[in-house]
Amino acid sequence: MRIGFVGLGAMGVPMAVNLVNAGHDVTAYDLRSAATGPVIDAGGHAATSIAEAAQEAELFWLMVVSGEQAQAVLFDAGAVDELPKGAIVIAGCTQAPAMAADTARRLKERGLKMLDAPVSGGTAGARAAALTIMCSGDAAAQAKAQPAFEAVGKRIFDVGPDAGMGSTAKMINQLLCGVHIAAAAEAMHVAERAGVSLQTMHEIISVSAGNSWMWGDRGPRMMQDEPPVTSAVDIFVKDLGIVLDQGKAMRQGLPLSAAAMQMFLAASGLGHGAADDSQVIRAYRALNGAKKP
Repeated sequence: MRIGFVGLGAMGVPMAVNLVNAGHDVTAYDLRSAATGPVIDAGGHAATSIAEAAQEAELFWLMVVSGEQAQAVLFDAGAVDELPKGAIVIAGCTQAPAMAADTARRLKERGLKMLDAPVSGGTAGARAAALTIMCSGDAAAQAKAQPAFEAVGKRIFDVGPDAGMGSTAKMINQLLCGVHIAAAAEAMHVAERAGVSLQTMHEIISVSAGNSWMWGDRGPRMMQDEPPVTSAVDIFVKDLGIVLDQGKAMRQGLPLSAAAMQMFLAASGLGHGAADDSQVIRAYRALNGAKKP
């Protein structure tokens, strides 16, 4: 299948490579031209523009940061003018459900289909072709995209027929992720202030009822001064913002999401927005006048 792929970040690169390895004809584009190197090495192609990546694409996969970026790629950078009629746009970004629905409506007016298909699993899942894909949209389009989904994902969920449903599922996942990371940071900060060995504390919780996936994954990085960035603090400022905006629209109180948002906002305001999201622990240290032991 001919696939145009835009957005070669930490997850986008291994996803595009896995698509090539599965036998798909992939033409990839990123603002950083060097990011296309692994795709070329795997046997794919590099586009010099978004429009070029869209030419003759049966699937046009967007692994950009936000719904705003997705719309800019499609409507401002000229992708919709190059995509053939009937092409399927896969929106893999985390975005507000209403924005996903709006993009799908605008694409339908141009004779194009959209699958609202955000992913979860991080860089490790992307490298292992083991992502979770939360897809909503036309059933026939989902069926056509299935081989491509299977090239990058291990668990593929049909969330429903309408754009926005996939983004709602991802939003709920990000609600839990943000709260769990903030809770893990709070617990780790209590341990470090109390003088308990952080490594020992991490081992204890990892085999106890208080364990969580985020404790296991982010906890070790909270012990590092400058851990590698797999997901930045500012990503959760964005994602929890989507959660709280949706809560407001639904007139639903989300106090835990709001509390987590304040800690990520504080970490960003302290200058750590580009740091790994585990470094929300720095906001706890600043709040309590502490430094890392």
